[in-house]
Amino acid sequence: MMDRFFTRLATRIATISGQPQTFVLCMFLILVWAVTGPYFNFSDTWQLLVNTITTIVTFLMVFLIQNSQNRDAGAMQAKLDELIRSIDSAREQFIGIEHLTDNEIAQIRDALEREVSDASDKQATADDSVDRLLRRHYLRRLLNSRS
Repeated sequence: MMDRFFTRLATRIATISGQPQTFVLCMFLILVWAVTGPYFNFSDTWQLLVNTITTIVTFLMVFLIQNSQNRDAGAMQAKLDELIRSIDSAREQFIGIEHLTDNEIAQIRDALEREVSDASDKQATADDSVDRLLRRHYLRRLLNSRS
């Protein structure tokens, strides 16, 4: 129950905080705070007010953002795992590799790059992949613009 409540609350706050209107509102509040500085003689209390509020908001947002990222990453992994599982030619050993260490993942990535290309330059493999991706993207845009 608490988990579901927190998830809904975190999602709602993350959605609201990512809106342009929220940014504009925060900028407006900072502007109001700055303009009122001379009225309060730039006192310690005046400065402490914005420092305290921004510290509290930042502290709480760290947890909300981390929660959203964890859920998004978990959902993405589950979707990728399902795609791997559903494709006959895919290697099911890749399911769950996100739990390996950074070093182990780097070794797998290096092995895949060697497998994909006989080129000794690993960057060439990445460049070729990016080039193919961009060509597909532009071709798709071109075909859609003619439709």
